Amino acid sequence: MRQLGQWWEEDSEDAVAAARGIGFVLAAELRLRGVDLSFTPVLDLDWGRSTVIGDRSFHRDPEVVSILAGALIEGLRLAGMGACGKHFPGHGWVEADSHVAIPVDERDLAVLAPDMQPYRRLRLDAVMPAHVTYPQIDSRSAGFSPLWLTKLRQEFNFDGVIFSDDLSMEGASVAGDITARAQAAWHAGCDMLLVCNAPDKVEEVLSRWTAGTDASRSARVSRLLPTQPAFTADQLAEHPLYRAGQDAVALLAQRAA
Repeated sequence: MRQLGQWWEEDSEDAVAAARGIGFVLAAELRLRGVDLSFTPVLDLDWGRSTVIGDRSFHRDPEVVSILAGALIEGLRLAGMGACGKHFPGHGWVEADSHVAIPVDERDLAVLAPDMQPYRRLRLDAVMPAHVTYPQIDSRSAGFSPLWLTKLRQEFNFDGVIFSDDLSMEGASVAGDITARAQAAWHAGCDMLLVCNAPDKVEEVLSRWTAGTDASRSARVSRLLPTQPAFTADQLAEHPLYRAGQDAVALLAQRAA
């Protein structure tokens, strides 16, 4: 994604077309294998501080991030896949890696405003909050914060699915053991809870806690399901956007070499 941002600086029109094609390739190839959602795009700004965000970020300028991510999302949707923006309200400033540490962003809302701009501009199907604490706003990290997730719903008019980030990450440890983390994320407003790297903990959550039923959350999740069939391999071979996307991927690989 950083390569797309650098391409933008040289030729914005070609970079947007490439982002659209890459989004299509990403979604079409995953759907061909039976995967109907990818947690993309990363909307964090590239402040040059976060190694874990690193080259997953399009650019430091929120306007460029919004344009390139918007094109990528268009490509995803043309292949029948929704988009999940992450990591709300912004993970690009903190240096700590929330996989192995507990990041804290000391900035206030006014200074955070550029990081949140893509969430205001883009129509997203899902959002993933950051395992980052912003103590100027709330003592709880964003994914466990009713304040942050209510803000996302009300101020940003977001009516899609909120996914927790991986609850097995160190950044989630602020909420307690794995079951406490699931409960905290659910009660904060997350619709879907992810436990990605600790399969033994999944059974623990399922045996110790149940969220019950929630019709509004179920309705939001159901809207993520594809509404069009996946392209076959033969159809993709003849699809002009797929070929353009493959060319863009190859060109980005050359640029990175």
